[in-house]
Amino acid sequence: MEQSRRKGWSLVALDLGVDTTTPAGEALASTLAVFAQFERRLIGERTNALAVKKSQGVTLGRPRSLPDKVRTRIHQIHRSGESLSAIARQLTNEGVPTAHGGKRWYASTVKSMLRRTDV
Repeated sequence: MEQSRRKGWSLVALDLGVDTTTPAGEALASTLAVFAQFERRLIGERTNALAVKKSQGVTLGRPRSLPDKVRTRIHQIHRSGESLSAIARQLTNEGVPTAHGGKRWYASTVKSMLRRTDV
């Protein structure tokens, strides 16, 4: 914004309704810039805090909610050569609930579960 002011041209952000040729538009643009910087700093703090926790061995993310029995079974079926789709179909047909209580399994869900290292 300062560069545009020095060079004699104005900024108009149509999607935000900001026009720096007016005092109100200039004030709004400045306020948005302040809060954008504030958000960048907050994101940096949160990212650093997560890195510290991870380095301390804290497990991040959603806690496991799929019973170990089901996880072990999925690994066994996969090791026997079944495809991800076949595993998902089998679990759905047997009515095995997903980690969050869903009734239908998907190959992508099985794949994601198999990738987790906390088995």
